[in-house]
Amino acid sequence: MHVLRPLYVVLALAAIILIAKSFWIPNDFGTHEQGYTYGWYRQSNIEEWKNFTVKYRGREFCGICHAGQAQKLASAQHKDIECENCHGPALSHPADPLKLVLDRSRELCLRCHTRLFYPTSQRSQIKGVSPDQHNSGLECALCHKPHEASRPVRRNR
Repeated sequence: MHVLRPLYVVLALAAIILIAKSFWIPNDFGTHEQGYTYGWYRQSNIEEWKNFTVKYRGREFCGICHAGQAQKLASAQHKDIECENCHGPALSHPADPLKLVLDRSRELCLRCHTRLFYPTSQRSQIKGVSPDQHNSGLECALCHKPHEASRPVRRNR
């Protein structure tokens, strides 16, 4: 008898979850004409996504106005990184490029270039630095050109 009580509790919880699911999850969630669709899909949500504002535009969008930088970056070590990873989403790009605020913080570069050792991934192949020992407190762009990362440039300070 003492074994049946926990079983009843588990069955009651399962019933509550199934009842709650029928109220909160739309009927067309995860379904399509042919039945189950892989991933999170809701057919009635298509119009919402059509009206969704695109935040990131991609390298091609940036290259329309910044062809010189895009061409320079195409042969650099950072060629696989989208422009918006460092410069922010194109959605907030001002009409007047002179007012564009760039994130020149050290933390931006250290997201990828802090020395981390993951021997089973390609992360260990990215050139890393010790943030406490390598020019601590200075912006990386004072010495390095991100668009020409293979050629660090030392400037007079």
